[in-house]
Amino acid sequence: MSNDRWMWDATATLEALGAADVALWVWEPEKDRLRLTGATRALGLGPLAPECSSAALRALALPQDRAYADDILRVQSPGGEVAVRLRMRGGGVCIWRGVWLEEGCRASGVVAPEVKFAASDQDALTGLLDRRSFIARARERLQAPGSHELIVADLDRLRRLNEALGHERADLVLAALGSRLAAAFPPGALLARVGEDEFAALCPKPESPGPAALRRALEHPLRVAGFDIHPTLSIGAVEAPGGDEAPEAAELLRRAELAVESARSQGRGGGAAAYGRSLETDGLSRLALEGDLKGALSRGELLPFYQPIVRLSTGALSGFEALVRWRHPRRGLLMPEQFLPLCDEMGLMSDIGAMMMREAARQLAVWRQRHRAAGELSVAVNLSTGEIDRPDLVSDVTAIRRETGLPPGALKLEVTESDVMRDPDRAAVVLRNLRAAGAALALDDFGTGFSSLSYLTRLPFDTLKVDRYFVRTMATNEGSTKIVSSVVKLGQDLDMEVVAEGVENAGMARHLLALGCDYGQGFGYAPALSAQEAEVYLNESYVDGAAPLKARG
Repeated sequence: MSNDRWMWDATATLEALGAADVALWVWEPEKDRLRLTGATRALGLGPLAPECSSAALRALALPQDRAYADDILRVQSPGGEVAVRLRMRGGGVCIWRGVWLEEGCRASGVVAPEVKFAASDQDALTGLLDRRSFIARARERLQAPGSHELIVADLDRLRRLNEALGHERADLVLAALGSRLAAAFPPGALLARVGEDEFAALCPKPESPGPAALRRALEHPLRVAGFDIHPTLSIGAVEAPGGDEAPEAAELLRRAELAVESARSQGRGGGAAAYGRSLETDGLSRLALEGDLKGALSRGELLPFYQPIVRLSTGALSGFEALVRWRHPRRGLLMPEQFLPLCDEMGLMSDIGAMMMREAARQLAVWRQRHRAAGELSVAVNLSTGEIDRPDLVSDVTAIRRETGLPPGALKLEVTESDVMRDPDRAAVVLRNLRAAGAALALDDFGTGFSSLSYLTRLPFDTLKVDRYFVRTMATNEGSTKIVSSVVKLGQDLDMEVVAEGVENAGMARHLLALGCDYGQGFGYAPALSAQEAEVYLNESYVDGAAPLKARG
């Protein structure tokens, strides 16, 4: 009988190793030579094959894993085992297994993807169940009678974390969240990582900590690579009966993930908002800015600056619009476009809005007490998108007026046209309540949206504000002049004051006055000023009898 079929076929062996994503390795320390055969490219070991030095292996390993590479290379006595988990640049996580064959001469073994060795039902990063296994086990759990709750938590902004920290460090955040998830739920709960940035938990309803408790458990700050990371999550939950009426597990997971999408639409900490202009071009810088923002409000770094509003016919100072600025301890004074989109994404806008109302009203009260001539001044504060729906908005206005002693109309709230038109009927109710609480009301950026004039007649606004684009382009665009003229006429017909934004020089002011506009604000008078600078401006305007105005832009 021929022994050909028992002969070692090197070509077939290499093909088998390649198909299995496995490579053989031999390490000879005296020659400083590591030889590799098999699926080296798929494992991220291609640059080392077919042989390399110990220095090359260390260089290709991720920096934080180089100590593990040394464990492969360290000489052991015969029979000593090698079992190392190592991550390579350009490759996945691999397990190196082998044995020392001769005293200080040679070690040999295999290297394969971690998934070849790991339990098939676990997520390698967190040790939780993977999606497939979670669905299979959830299907079994749902056979038990009683009420069950499935909670899904999705980490916001994982892509930005990856860009700023790198995938390996961002993985540390995910691993920490997995550990926190396990600690938040009772023993026996089904826990899984069901997506790259998504976690799930299923347990009987009476034992579930609930979404709010889960958020508190997962959203504690983390310190990674020298940065304070403040994880925020979009969380969705769904209840389901067990037993005969139990839904299919995959369908239940789909419902919970739909709930997550709904939560995400509400903003970070309840969801993720659309990111406007980039805060910084560098991901690490943006991540550092986010960490700084977390405590900026409590440290008093976010504060109102004041832009004058002037009566066009006389040049008399009428009041100020309060605009937020960030006095950053290292970066200096930051403009709103540099940090407000991130504040929106972090869910800070309502807190900032409340602070701006309180501080601007307090400052106006101080000015009115110090300067007898300032008794008729007002201060306007912008309501951020969605803030009109803040439950305690009206009570805040009432409390602020009571604390500061401001008369009705001295505090003016500016609402954008688009915010009103999202739900005009609800907006009408809130605006009437604000008016009853003593706030004056301005419709900001009028003309840029698609509001219905029928609604405008039903809403209790005192002021229309003409968007700066139309004001700035009046000299070159006849259509802009017609729009400004129409808004002014509309305001007159509805007994509203009209304020034009973007007044850059005396020529613009004269043009607006000829159209019948009441008030103007813009760089022609002054930019937004600190409280101290605004008080100097106030004094000078009363001494001179009129606010200063640039002759030309």
